[in-house]
Amino acid sequence: MKLYHISELEQLSGIKAPTIRVWERRYNLIEPGRTDTNIRMYDDRQVRKLLNVATLLSNGYKISKIAALDEDDMHAMVLGLQGSTGEADAAVTAFINDLVVAMLAFDEVNFEKTYAAAVKRYGMFDAMLNVFYPLLEKIGIMWSTDDAMPVQEHFASAVMRRKLIAATDALVLKRKRRKKFLLMLPPGEWHEIGLLFANYIIRSKDIETIYLGQNVPYEQVAAILGKTDISHVLLFFIARPEQDNLLHIRKAMGLPRELPLLVAGSTAVTGSLHFDAATHVLRSPHDLLKHL
Repeated sequence: MKLYHISELEQLSGIKAPTIRVWERRYNLIEPGRTDTNIRMYDDRQVRKLLNVATLLSNGYKISKIAALDEDDMHAMVLGLQGSTGEADAAVTAFINDLVVAMLAFDEVNFEKTYAAAVKRYGMFDAMLNVFYPLLEKIGIMWSTDDAMPVQEHFASAVMRRKLIAATDALVLKRKRRKKFLLMLPPGEWHEIGLLFANYIIRSKDIETIYLGQNVPYEQVAAILGKTDISHVLLFFIARPEQDNLLHIRKAMGLPRELPLLVAGSTAVTGSLHFDAATHVLRSPHDLLKHL
């Protein structure tokens, strides 16, 4: 079982660590374990409970009322919020937190139900942008630099990969557009979720893509450029590349200097790369939409 530091609990729930400590003392909301050096540690059940608390708080419930609920009643209230007609931000929080709860419990049934409810409420495209992308950010799948990801992240990643591929396969290009995107993970890159997400967004805008997937040698791109007109190339960097000068990477791929190269991934990695004038960093899906 994975144990979490209070800083990780803060990141997952959005509730500040001092507030968590106060609630522990005042309401006995959760009871952390302690290391030999008296450091608080939290298990999956406690994380799930705090995520439910965060969801109810965002929907206007008072902490004193929430703390009086047992965990089953608390979760039932959260499930009820998914179909509410209240504020959009509060509903998004409910969906994201419930997906994280399902992930931590390896509960594919509830993960699937919450996914379907989000798509029903927002439609596939807006659900991708407003629920599933923030989910991936929150649990660190898209930007993870650690090959030994927690097993819960592997579980969520596998489910989301399947969903993204199915959603993309369901799209039908109605007409050919002048733009055509080449998408690939550079050599040594295996974390595919962000690239799949980008592929769905681009194709949902009726734009063709050539999707190459994981661990593609740069030198193989030139052969593609010789056979079809590519308007943009999109790379995802999750691990730090051996070559951090994108001008050299352009040359290895045989890209014309003026051809737009879009770069996304871990902000720590993309922030360390050396760019040229035709290279653009994508910090969110909304940045990608500007190029479509």
